[in-house]
Amino acid sequence: MVKQSRSFKSSALALSLVATLGLAGCAGSLSGDTYSRGEARRAMVVKFATVESTRLVKLEGTKSQIGTVAGGAVGGIAGSSIGSGKGSAVGAVLGAVAGGIAGSAIEEGATRKQGVEVTVRLDNGQYMAVVQEDAGENFQPGQRVRLVQDGGTMRVTR
Repeated sequence: MVKQSRSFKSSALALSLVATLGLAGCAGSLSGDTYSRGEARRAMVVKFATVESTRLVKLEGTKSQIGTVAGGAVGGIAGSSIGSGKGSAVGAVLGAVAGGIAGSAIEEGATRKQGVEVTVRLDNGQYMAVVQEDAGENFQPGQRVRLVQDGGTMRVTR
C-alpha cells in the first residue's frame, strides 16, 4: 500500500509540474507584429516617424494564480509525504505554502520576455517612446517606421 501511495504522489507531482510549465507557455506575445483576435478588422490610426534611439528592456512575466495554485498543489503533495499523522498534515501545509511561493516565482520567470524601448520623432516634431516585445525587428536610428495605434495600444512596425 505504501508503494502505491508514493507512486501516486510522484505521478501527481510530475503532472502538476508539467501543467505549470505548459500553462506558462501560453502567455501572449507583446511584439509589434502580433495582434490579438479582437484587434482584427478594426480601424487603427497610423503615424509615421523616425527612430531616434532604442534600448533593451525586460518585460516582467505574468503573475496569474496558475503558478501559485500548481506550486501549492505540488508542495502540498510533497510535504504530506514527510512524517505521519499530524506531522504529515503540518508538512502538507508548509509544503503548500512554500510550493505556492515557488510556483509564483517560477511562472513569472518562465514568462518574462526581452523587450525594446523605441524612441521616435514624429513628423510633427513630437517625441514618443513605445515599449514592446523584442521580436528581432532591429530598429536603427534614422530608420523610418510606422506607429500603429488602437486606443491605448501602440506598436512600432516597418
